[in-house]
Amino acid sequence: MELADVADDLTEVLLTETQIHDKIAELARRVEQDYAGERPLLVGVLKGAVMVMADVARELKMHVDMDFMAVSSYGASTESSGVVRILKDLDADLEGRHVIIVEDIIDSGLTLAWLRANLESRGPASLEILALLRKPDAAKVDVDVKYFGFDIPNAFVVGYGLDYAERYRNLRGVAVLAPHVYS
Repeated sequence: MELADVADDLTEVLLTETQIHDKIAELARRVEQDYAGERPLLVGVLKGAVMVMADVARELKMHVDMDFMAVSSYGASTESSGVVRILKDLDADLEGRHVIIVEDIIDSGLTLAWLRANLESRGPASLEILALLRKPDAAKVDVDVKYFGFDIPNAFVVGYGLDYAERYRNLRGVAVLAPHVYS
């Protein structure tokens, strides 16, 4: 679905499909360099990271394993509650593996900080984070992110995996959702 298809629901386009794909290619080249000769495990955080995970995996010119984890701290709200629930755990054993958490967006950082600590307790050889988007003005905790794409304003955004009440995930770009949609 194109951003123009739901233009009345959006106030501003932040990133186009081309900008996103160019950035993912850049991040993939860095991952390839950092993990040359390794076979890292990409851990996608469902559901939002599906688009990022798929595009990063396809862009990488190396063998990778993939697994998914679902955690929730939002529900149908527009803000993180800070209380994290595991909805689906990993199938893979992380012991001794090089793990890259793949995220769509870092908002408050609370969920990602919790997830990082949880996965670190499972004994990986290394654990890094790749996130397409980051909201520096929304951060409540500092999370070390090795690979990130874009800093964006502290606005409610949708598209490219990001949703509001399960809508807008399939937009090809990222845009600010108009307040009249969620208020």
